[in-house]
Amino acid sequence: MTVDVKYRTTASATGGRDGSARTEDGSFAVTLSTPKELGGAGGSGANPEQLFAAGYSACFIGALKVAGGQLKLKVPAETKVTATVGIGPRSEGGFGITADLTVDLPGLDRADAQRLIDAAHQICPYSNATRGNVDVGLTLA
Repeated sequence: MTVDVKYRTTASATGGRDGSARTEDGSFAVTLSTPKELGGAGGSGANPEQLFAAGYSACFIGALKVAGGQLKLKVPAETKVTATVGIGPRSEGGFGITADLTVDLPGLDRADAQRLIDAAHQICPYSNATRGNVDVGLTLA
């Protein structure tokens, strides 16, 4: 697979799940903490699953807009994508993640909204990166 890279960014983490992460340009910095469900203390820091959920939901809206242009459908300004990301042990060993996207496209006909979601799932870089590796559920709100 060849990718014609148009943008590249760099971020670093220190301390693992109980450390911190920041982008090289300093535009984003976050304190990390391990959730109690994964044996951590919890705390006010974010975790990698939350960051993945935020990134996937934002990226999917971008993909909906591209799909809307291709399908000649206007994506409502109030569109909301909620990503729920889960983590846990895999039966094959190690850990895996799941992702469920709930897409709210207010004012769109349900058939058109579903066409947009299906097309966006083929366009979205997160969807393409996870396809075949992560169980991704798609729900029209």
